[in-house]
Amino acid sequence: MKVAVVGATGLVGTKMIELLIERNFPVSTLIPVASERSAGKTLYYKSEEITICTPQQAIDAKPALALFSAGGSTSLQWAPAFAAAGITVIDNSSAWRMDPEKKLVVPEVNGHVLTAEDKIIANPNCSTIQMVLVLKPIHDAFQIRRVVVSTYQSVTGTGVKAVQQLMNERHNLAGEMAYKYPIDLNAIPQIDSFLENGYTKEEMKMMKETCKIMQDDSIKVTATCVRIPTMGGHSESVNIECASPFTLQSVRQLLSNAPGIVVQDDTDNCVYPMPLYSKDKDETFVGRIRLDDTRPNTFNCWIVSDNLRKGAATNAIQIAELLLKKGLIQ
Repeated sequence: MKVAVVGATGLVGTKMIELLIERNFPVSTLIPVASERSAGKTLYYKSEEITICTPQQAIDAKPALALFSAGGSTSLQWAPAFAAAGITVIDNSSAWRMDPEKKLVVPEVNGHVLTAEDKIIANPNCSTIQMVLVLKPIHDAFQIRRVVVSTYQSVTGTGVKAVQQLMNERHNLAGEMAYKYPIDLNAIPQIDSFLENGYTKEEMKMMKETCKIMQDDSIKVTATCVRIPTMGGHSESVNIECASPFTLQSVRQLLSNAPGIVVQDDTDNCVYPMPLYSKDKDETFVGRIRLDDTRPNTFNCWIVSDNLRKGAATNAIQIAELLLKKGLIQ
């Protein structure tokens, strides 16, 4: 099928194109899309040089599927136009995630909600995706009441400019700043802008998106999101309180059997998830599973996943694969 990638020159867009090849998605024609200033330039796809086009040119080419990763304003402007032309849009921005008319999907968690009528499908926030993968089997078994999460998020979540800032600082070079402060040898407790309630937009995304994906507004979530000078994946310290009692053995067993999750939890041998080793992997890794002795039916864990893959590009393509399997695109 014809597939458009909107934001094809960005970190996530580039990763989407790589994964279309890697996962053997049935692409007959790739249509790379970028801004007006990039239109007319070229990129390579399967050793073939192809021309980057504008969003309108992509619509005129009539793809069956459009993968969007070009920011919220682009998605708000162009996703409805693609959808109106009968093109299924999977959008990686925050533009449609909390729209009550749009599905917010992690295939392993709530892929069953997709229908033929869904022409704009939202890809969740990267840090939310890896967390709900772990929460889903626990919630099904023990009914989660409350989640307290602190994130340690890679600079790759900001984009190329942030990666360059980190590398410049590592080599003592002057350059453009993606952040207000230095990121190397630092931790910045702000991701996105602050809201009136004192939380950042990133924190509120995690809090709201979790309930929507899990289809349960009774789950209480509170978050603190922090940017740190790592690449390879986002890390999360998560405290999970359940309504029903459990054993750590049962938690580990549930997570070991859950799709998309790898348990790395052997503290005797210092085995636990780390972003350095999650890079370029599609699984979400969980470890440091231990009881919280201060609250009943509560445990802590440490979750790590490659934010450019499962946190963005892989999840979007897995949605497309599910649509294909269900016969909702062709």
